[in-house]
Amino acid sequence: MSETKGLIIVNTGNGKGKTTAAMGLGMRAWGQGLKVLILQFIKGNWKYGELQAAERMGEDFVIRQLGEGFVRNTTSDAEANHQEAAAQAFHAARTESMSGKWDMIILDEINYAIMFGLVPVGEVIQLLENKPQSLHLVLTGREARREIIDRADLVSEIKEIKHPYKKGITAQKGIEF
Repeated sequence: MSETKGLIIVNTGNGKGKTTAAMGLGMRAWGQGLKVLILQFIKGNWKYGELQAAERMGEDFVIRQLGEGFVRNTTSDAEANHQEAAAQAFHAARTESMSGKWDMIILDEINYAIMFGLVPVGEVIQLLENKPQSLHLVLTGREARREIIDRADLVSEIKEIKHPYKKGITAQKGIEF
């Protein structure tokens, strides 16, 4: 058996499904006996279906919601809350990456957090460069930075072709949450 080469994987683009694809990858890894941690940088205070599924999967497939919700026209207090939540999420990413407890860590919506200046891209690059050799890191979110794409082993761009919101169809249980 060969030594595991931990990959850097990026799911980006303007289409729906970046997180869903990362979760599917995490589920595949879990099914092969790997320990998976998902740190959600933006998502928080919402009961997504994947949270209930992860609870059933046990301690080897863990999701932590560490965000304050998506960044939209915010007040200075809300902005400070977003900054603090992102800083804590990134601290968790660094700590857990070096802990040796996980085979795969998914940094959900970290590209979005970088895009809005909540997480410095330089610190993310440092994390990628210093990660343990066998750790798989998956980064999701729109507008992945060129510096991250250049360091990735696998990059997938999910492009929106059609979306039900544009027809006035609201979010559907089991599809959007």
